[in-house]
Amino acid sequence: MAIDINSYSHEKDGFFKGDFFKEGFRRHGRTTSVDEHANLQVLKRIRKYLLPKDFQISPQLLSQMADGYDIGDPITDNLLAQNIRFSKPLQAHILHSHTGGTQIDSNYADNNTDNETAKIPLKLSQSSEFLTLTEQFSQHPDWFEPKLAEIGAIAYRRYPLMLIWLLRNVALMAGYSIPALSLPLIKTGALVHDALPRLMRTYAYILAVSEYPELNGLNQVLAVGSEGWRQSINVRQIHTMVRQKLLKDGWDTAYWGIPINQTDMVATHLQFSLLIMRGLKILGARISDEEAAGILHLWQLASWWLGIDLQRIPDNEQACWEWLYTYLAIQHLDFEFGKPLAQALHDLPTQIMGEDNRRGRFVELVNASVTRTLVGDDIGDGLSLPKSRWRFGVLASVPLLFGLDSARLHSQMAADKLSVFRSKRQDNMNWWLKQHDKYYQS
Repeated sequence: MAIDINSYSHEKDGFFKGDFFKEGFRRHGRTTSVDEHANLQVLKRIRKYLLPKDFQISPQLLSQMADGYDIGDPITDNLLAQNIRFSKPLQAHILHSHTGGTQIDSNYADNNTDNETAKIPLKLSQSSEFLTLTEQFSQHPDWFEPKLAEIGAIAYRRYPLMLIWLLRNVALMAGYSIPALSLPLIKTGALVHDALPRLMRTYAYILAVSEYPELNGLNQVLAVGSEGWRQSINVRQIHTMVRQKLLKDGWDTAYWGIPINQTDMVATHLQFSLLIMRGLKILGARISDEEAAGILHLWQLASWWLGIDLQRIPDNEQACWEWLYTYLAIQHLDFEFGKPLAQALHDLPTQIMGEDNRRGRFVELVNASVTRTLVGDDIGDGLSLPKSRWRFGVLASVPLLFGLDSARLHSQMAADKLSVFRSKRQDNMNWWLKQHDKYYQS
């Protein structure tokens, strides 16, 4: 049963009592002491298997996270404060004026950059924020390595069934245990009343980010004019609009910080990159160190486009685990916030297939088992996910996926057949998008 967000009292948790604000990083009610969740299964696993034995939480990182709670996306926040929606004019302006470097998809350009939309209003042309966005999205930054990102994109999309499993049952479900991540979704009704559309559009975004040249028809991954580029601009505007609406509606910034803030956006970045990559490895995928680095680098550009300060994004795998461990260790957990979201996502198979459909109920048990196996029974219990006796059976996929990967590496024929299978499977999973999203209807 969901709690009443509007009547929820933070003071009952003791966050505003005594010497709470004397600790520099505990400037918000959402923050706990660093050892409060020491027995959480996911933290114990990260510390045991993924961090150095002498790892200590960094005071500097704690301070950076606390600062990040109070920062949204200053550039786009200023634009929206002036009632300027930038997504369509920014895309049209860049694609219309783009004459060299990255090749532009002619179909996309023809459909979206007519003379009228390409002419930006005078108000935008005089906006320093709009000019900053134009510079950011017109070309890749010097630090971006397209070849490394392409290697990561190919590995990321190699396992379509595992990808959707990990997105919904690890990346999203794990986030629902953290009220600070759940509350914006609850306030907007996202993933409660529109669980399937939001899931599929999130899935569409991670697919768009990971389109490599063979798939996007351009000369590099995340090319200017690509679907990943376009959706990043759109998502950035949506985040800004939601942030402003929540603030206008009385968001408790003293407790939560700014909605969709810098620190929480880094956490989301790691949900889509680090957690999915690690989940693939656990399930048997043979992802090399270079491919792992490529996945993180791919999402580094996408997240920078989404408005995250580059200096806040950890730049290697160990730094990512240190960041994630620190973030999870200090977040106030309240599973009552996430239960409505978890329930809506959990119930999708039977909603699609029918309440009495055995296959739907089986898929739900499999999904819950993925969460419990990879995230932990304590979080599964907190979100009231069903607990199957054979939940660890999902690990049976390990030898299968490992065997397929071995065949792919040693046989070109096997690699070609697996590529065809992946394409068909990917196409099947895009069924909702092909019915409801114009981009996927072509």
